[in-house]
Amino acid sequence: MTPADLSRALFEAVRSAVAAGELRVAVPERIVVERARPGGAGSYASNVALRLAGPAGQPPEAVARVLRQRVLGLRVPGVADVEVTGPGFLSFTLDGDGRAALVREILARGPAAYGHLAAPRTVPSAPAPRMLHFPDDPRAAVVADAVRRVLLSQGVPVRLGCAAEAEPGWVGSLGVRVDAYGVPEGAEARTVVRPVPAPRGFDPYALGRDAARWALLRPPAHERPRLGTEEGPGLVPLLAQREGNPLFRVRYAHARGRALVRNARDLGFAAEAGELYENRQPEPAEDPGAVAADRLLGALAAYPALLSALTTDYAPDRLCRHLVVTADAFFRFHDAIRVLPLGPEKPSAAHRARLALAEAAGTVLAGGLSLLGIDAPEHL
Repeated sequence: MTPADLSRALFEAVRSAVAAGELRVAVPERIVVERARPGGAGSYASNVALRLAGPAGQPPEAVARVLRQRVLGLRVPGVADVEVTGPGFLSFTLDGDGRAALVREILARGPAAYGHLAAPRTVPSAPAPRMLHFPDDPRAAVVADAVRRVLLSQGVPVRLGCAAEAEPGWVGSLGVRVDAYGVPEGAEARTVVRPVPAPRGFDPYALGRDAARWALLRPPAHERPRLGTEEGPGLVPLLAQREGNPLFRVRYAHARGRALVRNARDLGFAAEAGELYENRQPEPAEDPGAVAADRLLGALAAYPALLSALTTDYAPDRLCRHLVVTADAFFRFHDAIRVLPLGPEKPSAAHRARLALAEAAGTVLAGGLSLLGIDAPEHL
């Protein structure tokens, strides 16, 4: 169960309410479902009732109650309850089947497909660009290349163009493939990608492709990348294998997840999505492991919606930050709940389910790093 699944359910709820005359509004093209904020109710929430209240001429809570009944009537698999909270938010609580279904979907699709759309499409409200055009600057090239990777993952065909013949050295070392050089005719034929340039003296050879790409992609486009030159030699923060390096945390979380899979194989069992506890699923307030698992599931579920959003805002730095959030959530889960059996303990269904969640986290991390053009090694 993902935000996209809940969005489709809400769309059907609005459509059926309009058809029945309960709401007199235009059915929106897009309904956003997001991860519930800390302290909020449920796992996911939507403000669609607040958006429709004005056009419908009804209070937001009244619109939300209509949509709640419609969603409950759909009997959406994996949804345990729908509540009306605050001024008119719709809050969704998933049951154990919904969480397991999300993990199964991630593992079935894998890093190259989870969150991706296979068929070419046009993004609503923004036509698919025919060319991403960037100036002769290594940061602009890397940002444009990452945006292209995300667009292609969402079925948007795109080419990459550079204003002038780029230096072959840094283009090759950064893993950028340029399709055309020179300024194309007609402003409508191109979308210009122009982040704040890389600092003078930037040397991708010294950092290597992965660290260089991360350093150029992680800051927002309006901020100048900090490559560590302010702290002396400048290479330690980007290349050090320690917790303070966010790229290392992301890659280590992936590698740790893969190590758990290998260790489980040696113990004679494999991942299988299901309940994380033997007898019952505790409420998050009762158990730190449940809190950590819920946060990790939320990060994994939000990944497809993030990729979809990046087709319009062209901000790969958001993907970098989401991968850091996912990695940190994985480590909290890993530290709060024992994934593998200990000593003579036999592997249980709960161990298989925990392993499946850990493997799903690694799958999302590997997929996200790939879209950034960065490797996800299995060993660090």
